[in-house]
Amino acid sequence: MFCGTKIEIYRGLVVDFTEISWLEAWNLKQNFSDYSYLLQINLQGVTLQTKLTRMFTGIIEVLGKLVKSEKEGDNIHFTFTSPFTNELKIDQSVAHNGVCLTVVAIDNDAYTVTAIAETLNKTNLGNLAVGDEVNLERCMPANGRFDGHIVQGHVDTTGVCKDVIVSDGSWEFVFEHDGTQSTVQKGSITVNGVSLTVVQSEEKLFSVCIIPYTYVHTNFKNIKVGDKVNLEFDIIGKYVAQLMKRG
Repeated sequence: MFCGTKIEIYRGLVVDFTEISWLEAWNLKQNFSDYSYLLQINLQGVTLQTKLTRMFTGIIEVLGKLVKSEKEGDNIHFTFTSPFTNELKIDQSVAHNGVCLTVVAIDNDAYTVTAIAETLNKTNLGNLAVGDEVNLERCMPANGRFDGHIVQGHVDTTGVCKDVIVSDGSWEFVFEHDGTQSTVQKGSITVNGVSLTVVQSEEKLFSVCIIPYTYVHTNFKNIKVGDKVNLEFDIIGKYVAQLMKRG
């Protein structure tokens, strides 16, 4: 949890946190010439910089539907239809359930991406069947609004849905993961590409609450107990943990 901290995002957006004092600041600045972002974190006099060449925000644009799956060697070529296919171009990056994949072919309202063995082993894409829906988001444009949180499209691990608690107007999903990364209460987490706020946090468990709009417009409506989801943990938390390990 990043508290006692001023966060400055490009274009003058500043957010102050009020609970942890050892994180001095992080900055996200955009290079409009190459659509990259420079992330800088300062922690107790130690500065870490990293360049984010592609960035998502976890705000799902549309749902795509898998219409074809073709295996070639260790790879799988996935063909999807989507409402924005006519806006795509070859070599464009699109997040599929939070996984950044490159468009390799376009045919009318369908487009194709390729997932290699590493991607299939570390995500839930290998479990997709024809007819399944995936959450889609294109990279954040140079003049785009920063709405969710920093999402790289690099899945850290998968989680398993352990419970779905239905309330009057919301759904709380409980997920179990391997514990190699941490969540914090009220921190950010990406589940199947959706930027969400952690409600409850334990060592290997966390929960998120879904409002009706998100439930209807993402594939959360299809997630059942036992289903596997893609998890990307907050990049700021990961870099802070790395800096803490350095002493």
